[in-house]
Amino acid sequence: MRIGIGAGVSFASLLWLAAFSRTAGAQESTVETGGTLEEIMVTAQRRAESINEVGLAIQAFDAASLEALRVDSVADLTTVVPSFTVSQSYQGVPTYTMRGIGFNTINLSATSTVGTYVDEVAYAYPIMNTGPLMDLERVEVLKGPQGTLYGRNTTAGLINFITARPTDTFGAAVTADVGNYQSYNFGGYISGPLSERVQARIAVRSENSGEGWQRSASRGERLGEISKHGVRASLAIQPGDGTQIDFSATYWRNESDTVAGQGIGFTPATANSPFNAPGLVNFIRSNPPNDATGADWAPESLRSTDIGIGAGLTGPLRENNPFTGLKLRIDQDLSDSVKLVSLSSYNEFERDALFDWSGAPYEILVQKATGKIRSLAEDLHIEGETDRVNWLVGAYYAQDEILDSNRTLLGQNANVSLIRTVGLPLLATPFNCCGYTAADLARSFRTYEDVGNIDTETWSVFTNAGLRLNDLFKLNAGVRYTEDRQDYRGCSRDFNGSMLPNVNVVNRALFLQNYGILSAPISAGQCHTFDPVTGTFHEIVSTLDESNVSWRASLDFTPADTTLIYASVSRGAKAGTTPINPANIARQNAPVKQELLTAYELGLKATGAGRTLQTNLAAFYYDYEDKQIGTYFADPIYTALTRLDNVPKSQAYGVEGDVTWQPVSGITIAGTALWLQTEVKDYVGTNAAGQPQDYDGAEFIYSPELQASLSLLYLRPLGNGLNLEMTLNGRYQGKSNTIFEDIDLYKIPAYGVANVSVGLRDAEDRWSFTLWSRNVLDKYYWTAVASNANVVVRFPSPPRTYGATIGLKF
Repeated sequence: MRIGIGAGVSFASLLWLAAFSRTAGAQESTVETGGTLEEIMVTAQRRAESINEVGLAIQAFDAASLEALRVDSVADLTTVVPSFTVSQSYQGVPTYTMRGIGFNTINLSATSTVGTYVDEVAYAYPIMNTGPLMDLERVEVLKGPQGTLYGRNTTAGLINFITARPTDTFGAAVTADVGNYQSYNFGGYISGPLSERVQARIAVRSENSGEGWQRSASRGERLGEISKHGVRASLAIQPGDGTQIDFSATYWRNESDTVAGQGIGFTPATANSPFNAPGLVNFIRSNPPNDATGADWAPESLRSTDIGIGAGLTGPLRENNPFTGLKLRIDQDLSDSVKLVSLSSYNEFERDALFDWSGAPYEILVQKATGKIRSLAEDLHIEGETDRVNWLVGAYYAQDEILDSNRTLLGQNANVSLIRTVGLPLLATPFNCCGYTAADLARSFRTYEDVGNIDTETWSVFTNAGLRLNDLFKLNAGVRYTEDRQDYRGCSRDFNGSMLPNVNVVNRALFLQNYGILSAPISAGQCHTFDPVTGTFHEIVSTLDESNVSWRASLDFTPADTTLIYASVSRGAKAGTTPINPANIARQNAPVKQELLTAYELGLKATGAGRTLQTNLAAFYYDYEDKQIGTYFADPIYTALTRLDNVPKSQAYGVEGDVTWQPVSGITIAGTALWLQTEVKDYVGTNAAGQPQDYDGAEFIYSPELQASLSLLYLRPLGNGLNLEMTLNGRYQGKSNTIFEDIDLYKIPAYGVANVSVGLRDAEDRWSFTLWSRNVLDKYYWTAVASNANVVVRFPSPPRTYGATIGLKF
């Protein structure tokens, strides 16, 4: 009934707005007081066309808008695209969600439901977006499944960052920021011709802060310093008529502090445990976080000390992650209307980071994450266009090699203390195969490694076409066939003998009790992931081999030059994946199969009031199959441990709209809102207490019912060649869950955040000076909640920041 009512209201709104836009368009010549909205050109369908002529839900922002709204990172896009959210996982990998469709993984090796591209090159892993954004020309946000035109299939949507191209005339610009927390940023570019047929551009970006915004609740330490540096070099070459070569090389390094979690409670298995570290319960109770800055983590003197066979982790809580990206695009005209395009790319990301997710000044969970991603891809297609038809046919191939690894310290974790205590009586039994002493057991289980090696291969063939039936109707259709293969090898394994006493004594005894199998003991460095099928500890090996067909069909109706109504049906897929978990049992590292989403959408794009008002509206329904989720496994020793699973059936539906209005020249008001409903159907999973639970009717995580943003941009000439510029932006997000269960501890309350800037700009745009503040009201809010198997922690967003920016153009 709700779906029917929502669809009826949405359709009635479309008809009313269509009628309004036709009337307003007819009166266009009589409106003189308003401004005129500029036409936005996008390449959402891999060819340049007006955003209002594309029957697809899109938000696009040019360089000037991104500068005015201070969009400096992928996460900043959430302030103007409220249907898109970014959450922090406890291993630092961002989790992207769009219209409720997301994947709550912690692994750098997992792809996202929201695809990200730079100049149409897939950045398939969200960790690749943690460097500085540099020299953008435009950002396009496409909503709904994107499987027919872009190489990596996605079920939620796609974000394409389009970088500025080399120019055939000289140009240069620099910007410099100073702000609180000893922040200082620098960016700029230089562009121009090297010869008649060669142009070049170099862009740089550096982001720095000398004082962290997080403060230890127990001592005078800080976290949150930022250090990111990047450079991009681009070449545009026209070796002959009809040939265009574009090459770019990008390099950046992120050496910023890692963010600490705020301890707020305990997992069900440890809430009343006598094995919690002495003083931990009282610390969490006495230090509830009430602002963004308060947090705590283990002192370095504690975590860096080797304790017997338990090697510590030294060094600052910081990342050292370099990224290199190479792109080569060749456009070759085959005739006046047909073109061959080759897009080759190579991306390499390395990770070396130290995190503390303890949420308290104890060694509850500290991790050193290391990894590497090598991604090679080729997109080859032919495209053509006539008066009535545009078409494209091509093939895509990509190969990735991934190492995803981390070493964990949890010497004061309640689960570790429990195992050490349980093991003491077993030392005097035959289970003590190797003569371990009580001192050996007391120093055991401090550290171990999780290691995963993943090789992926994907290839696809695709075609897409648009046919203009007549002046009113256009038919669009596309299809892609894809095959994905993923080979995995990995396990949790001993490090320096730390796991030997507890695995060889306690684990073997408990596995005998639960599975009736007495396994052989492990040796130093060996895998300690147990396989009940073989009764042994060993490396897990798996292969995931899948195929799918994604497609899209839509009908565009243009009743007036200023109005587009479209209806579409599309099918998208996201490839299966294998987790890298602290795996006690082999099943924890079992892969999940691909997820499929069928989307039905009805939309309107209308320009009215003398081209001063743009209204976009879309109603959608998603039929979701095999949704991939991070959830729990009922472990025979630790109650509940992490794993991945597929939810067989679920759904999402909603209405989304955005309005841009220029009531008078110099004033732009832009608002966007999403009303969303999500629901899991007939799924029985495992809760955080390791018990079966029926999640039928549960809402998706990170999927609030209401999300909205509002921006006001004001420009006023002051005379003497000066313009006054002001920007006010606010975002609201309703309450949401971070797990399927309805537990207050894991919820994110509703919140609103405001950003503001005011400045002066030379009328000829030669210089600018701006004062700005983000989170100007210093709102305390968080974007994620997680547990470390002992303490539940939340991850806050930064507090108020403010500063000044000066920009110069040459």
